[in-house]
Amino acid sequence: MRNKKIVLSGLFIAFGIVFPMIFHTVNLAGPIFLPMHIPVLVAGFLLGPICGAIVGILTPILSGVMTGMPPIVPVMPIMAFELCAYGLITGFLFKKTNQIYISLVGAMIGGRIFALVGAYIVSMTIAPQVSPIMFVFGSLTKAIPGMIIQLIFIPILVKFITNNKEISKVLA
Repeated sequence: MRNKKIVLSGLFIAFGIVFPMIFHTVNLAGPIFLPMHIPVLVAGFLLGPICGAIVGILTPILSGVMTGMPPIVPVMPIMAFELCAYGLITGFLFKKTNQIYISLVGAMIGGRIFALVGAYIVSMTIAPQVSPIMFVFGSLTKAIPGMIIQLIFIPILVKFITNNKEISKVLA
């Protein structure tokens, strides 16, 4: 089981790197549609809070180093905080409640709180020009289309995967 989770975590990290590359290749705005968030959220649902958090931390770091997206300073560390929360909270809430929407909305709220903490730490260390409140809430208004996509697409995807016996065997 542990080896499967490691392999699947790697797969979700790869999706989290490739999806934004596709969006940028066809000139779709990543900060609006949030393509990196989807694999992290799905990892939380399917792999649990620990693997979800690890996927959430590693995806923006590896993507930033390998592709320059997100920019290493100041965005990447803030996204690492935010996406860590997405994977962690989604996995935790789904494990406790088995409710997709509660888990998803809880992760979205918790992710923004973690992003605020991350932005504060970044502003105190490597990027003093960052205003944590402006960074988080400014990006929030831009991200509304991506959040709507997440609220529609992720529950459908999670239900499909968890109800499909063939895929469930791979995850078990």
